[in-house]
Amino acid sequence: MSIKISNTFTEELKADSIENQQIRQVFEAHFSYVESKKTSNPTLIYWNKSLAEELEIEDSDFTEDEIINTFSGNQKFKNQKAFAMCYGGHQFGHWAGQLGDGRAMTIGEIDTNKKKYFLQLKGAGPTPYSRNADGLAVLRSSIREYLMSEAMFHLGIPTTRALSITKTGDKVLRDMLYDGHPEWEEGAVVCRVSESFIRFGNFEIFASRSDLKNLQLLSDYCINHYYPEVKTEPIPIASFFKKVAEKTLEMIIHWERVGFVHGVMNTDNLSIIGETIDYGPYGFLDAFDKNWTPNTTDLQHKRYRFGNQAQIALWNLVQLANALYKICPESEKFVDILETWKLNYQQEHAKMMAQKIGIGILYDSDYELLIELENLLQGTQVDYTIFFQNLSFASIDNWEPLIKESFYLEDTKALIEQWAPWFKTYFSKIDSEKTSEESRKKMMSLSNPRYILRNYMLQLAIKEAETGKFDIFNELIEAIKNPYNADDRFEKWFALQPEWAKTSVGCGQLSCSS
Repeated sequence: MSIKISNTFTEELKADSIENQQIRQVFEAHFSYVESKKTSNPTLIYWNKSLAEELEIEDSDFTEDEIINTFSGNQKFKNQKAFAMCYGGHQFGHWAGQLGDGRAMTIGEIDTNKKKYFLQLKGAGPTPYSRNADGLAVLRSSIREYLMSEAMFHLGIPTTRALSITKTGDKVLRDMLYDGHPEWEEGAVVCRVSESFIRFGNFEIFASRSDLKNLQLLSDYCINHYYPEVKTEPIPIASFFKKVAEKTLEMIIHWERVGFVHGVMNTDNLSIIGETIDYGPYGFLDAFDKNWTPNTTDLQHKRYRFGNQAQIALWNLVQLANALYKICPESEKFVDILETWKLNYQQEHAKMMAQKIGIGILYDSDYELLIELENLLQGTQVDYTIFFQNLSFASIDNWEPLIKESFYLEDTKALIEQWAPWFKTYFSKIDSEKTSEESRKKMMSLSNPRYILRNYMLQLAIKEAETGKFDIFNELIEAIKNPYNADDRFEKWFALQPEWAKTSVGCGQLSCSS
């Protein structure tokens, strides 16, 4: 066996003293041992061979049947005991108490030559944290999780990965629209991979219960395994928090760069290593709109709308700081880190937007250009992805075709008049930089993807998969592997959202139902 197994989480942190699946409140424990639910007729949809190689999983480590049974939950991963984590969280701004891994369980910890990775099955059955749910997942949401986590990876965005997706052969009852009309859907399990599945909420649950011993133990674990460089700092926990804040900022800037909206940025859905985690009602912007949220549950207040994600990340960091303060009462340190985060966000956001339009050196005088750009984007129904792709090929004498190709509004003449002053200023700036056309295009090509997974594309893959075919699914897997470069095979996906998709279920807003 080539796979090297570790058990740092279960050996260094505290286990639940009760070993059964009964749904309950779990106290003074970081995790509970669990058993996956056996599936009736599992079949493999996709095995991520390149990720398996990165995990140093060799072909000889599993037969095909062992892959199917291990990663659908029918047998243990190399005789390891699976576990579900205990955590709490703020959901939509309100403290929700204990949450935990309600439909996820970690089946193993792999120690490669470079890093340690945790393997987690999502949809493998109930745990003590399942609340009123069954712990299962459906094919629809599993396809979305698999494709998007891999797409984000190839976009260069910190994210959990996906190793496999299997159908279970069982039916799962779900009310997709939360409208009182549940239907039976095909069950599925995704094996997702990360260096850590620890969230802000893991700290919050112990702070809320004044369980300082286990809060300290968790903090020590995270510092030792993810941020060992802070151990020599004067106040390690404050330095740990600073690292988490920096990683979170980096992730948010990436989201803004590609127009990604997470949809449910509760504190239990933010990773302490700054990875995008828990792909539920997410979406990419079609027409640019800072007020857009893909989550039907969020339609009234739009808390998790695109333009508010940085503010929510900061709010969530405040909650993490409040938890850590219980074992590190150096309030001024946390306040300073949070204030610095605000300033850094403004600078990093401006830098990111400047790179999207090919400006390498950003002066104070350029901020007005960026502000006006975002105002125009907000007010003119422009496709976020297509606009910036086409902008790299535009010039002062040939930018009007961009208007015709990138906008959902049909009054082209009015749009040209509205945008003309901005383009004049923009190309004047480009000329003043003395940057070669080749350098500008290269900078923009690194910032602006050509292929993104729009919700209508995912829905097409899901609908086909529900008939037993996976041609679109497999095509999208290939398309997302090289998202920044044009490829004739995938140019049909470089297009405005089709009219039919604007009102179709699953193509605009989505619920949290899985």
